[in-house]
Amino acid sequence: MSTNISKKKRDDLLDKIKQIRAFIAAAPQDENTGNLLSYLSELEKDVNGKKYGLVFEEHREKIDEVLDTHTPVLTEDADLFIDHGGQMNFLLEGDNLAALKLLEKTHRGNIDLIFIDPPYNTRNGDFGYDDSRVDLTDTFRHSKWVSFMSERLLVARRLLKNDGVIFIAIDDNEQAALKLLCDQLFGEENFLASIIWQHSIQPKGYSGTFSVHHNYILCYQKTAQFVLNSLPRTDEDNKAYANPDNDPRGRWRSGDVRNALYRPNLIYDIISPSGNVIKPCANGWRWSKETVEEKIKSGEIIFSKDETRIIRKIYLDTLEGRTPETIWFGKDVGTTRSAMSEIKEIFGSSAFGTPKPTSLIERTLRLISRTDATVLDFFAGSGTTGHAVMKLNAEDGGTRRFILCTNNENGICRDVTYERIRRVIDKEDYAASLKYYKVGYVPISDRMYYEYADELLRHIRELVELENGINFTGNEEIAIVLTDEELEIFLDDEGICKRCRKLYMGHDVLLDAQQAQALQEYNIAVNVIPDYYYKELEG
Repeated sequence: MSTNISKKKRDDLLDKIKQIRAFIAAAPQDENTGNLLSYLSELEKDVNGKKYGLVFEEHREKIDEVLDTHTPVLTEDADLFIDHGGQMNFLLEGDNLAALKLLEKTHRGNIDLIFIDPPYNTRNGDFGYDDSRVDLTDTFRHSKWVSFMSERLLVARRLLKNDGVIFIAIDDNEQAALKLLCDQLFGEENFLASIIWQHSIQPKGYSGTFSVHHNYILCYQKTAQFVLNSLPRTDEDNKAYANPDNDPRGRWRSGDVRNALYRPNLIYDIISPSGNVIKPCANGWRWSKETVEEKIKSGEIIFSKDETRIIRKIYLDTLEGRTPETIWFGKDVGTTRSAMSEIKEIFGSSAFGTPKPTSLIERTLRLISRTDATVLDFFAGSGTTGHAVMKLNAEDGGTRRFILCTNNENGICRDVTYERIRRVIDKEDYAASLKYYKVGYVPISDRMYYEYADELLRHIRELVELENGINFTGNEEIAIVLTDEELEIFLDDEGICKRCRKLYMGHDVLLDAQQAQALQEYNIAVNVIPDYYYKELEG
């Protein structure tokens, strides 16, 4: 039996702290002894703290300083609205941590799938965004990157449905750190797979080094409620199935009849129709003698022509799909080169240096059963996730919607992400619409709530649209009122009331009996806007 030396050291330290505390407690009490006892409690807590897992030094970012004194808000850039029917999708320009904080107000526990392709921390200057998350003063070189990711993944987990799933693309620079971080945040029990994606096929590099051809995609479920979907079967998957004996059930292939583990109760002889004795496999047959006889009668098990072995038939019509595997080959899900070709086809040039192929994202979307899923990508980059969602919807008639978040560093959000979505909607005639929001900030530090309440109210409309996937602009069937005065104005216009079918109303707007009756007569359904958008408004 091994000895846990670390535990012994901790117990010794705790015993010494206990002795010091007893000594101080017996001494005359004053402010100093009180402080010393407080310090001992902090030391005891630290000694008892978690000692296994990812160790990193936490960092505060510029955005943390902003969020300490400001509340993030959304403002629509109406000139960039794309109205093309179908589902309403959203693109949020701004720091993704602030965007995630806003999504907590509208989508907490409501995201089905998250796919992100974060900075790989390669310190590569060829990227269109700041890829470097390294602080040379850190004891642990990965601390700044891990701290950066930790803040965002904590919110991401809260956004997922209980049956939701997250896919995170990464390379060797931070794969190990990310795995430990996700084990910590999502729980080791919720780890599903470390997928290897073959991102390139052609050899590259110099002699004396490895030619790297893969990245990773870490996959975690939020809880055990997640159900992994089978993949559609392709002609390649089915090529082993044939029907040489004209079986009325159709194509089949031979399957294993051996037992994987030694089972003495399943070791018995099988007698062929002509009396040949077929000896058992080393570990025994896969089934009992009675079950084998039933399968022979049903035709599921047949004898070889020379009657020296049995053959199990696995019928193609019994297979609903293909079990997902953890190696995704470039020929099936695309490569970096094919992703670059997609970008060039859309823009006529290399508008973004490190895109993912749409077929790669499509593969992740097929692994969940919901065709009406809400999909989030808060490192949206070139917009591949949005493109993949629209492409798959067009293929299978799904009603998935996407939310993309990215900053506008080097014009990425406006000139690449948005422009890609706009162009593919036009070119492919996708039934999809898009709203473009910018993340802004309302200062709240050193101000009473009533001093900025009106400012926050001016941004409620965007949150209602985001949460419900709707558009108020130019839509006569829905309306929004946030104050008693706005309600009066709304009810005074009989033409608007007759066309409106649903009214979104602020939670603190009070209807009198006459107003309630008017809404009922106009057959207008009322949706009360939740009060969790801006707690600051509560005062």
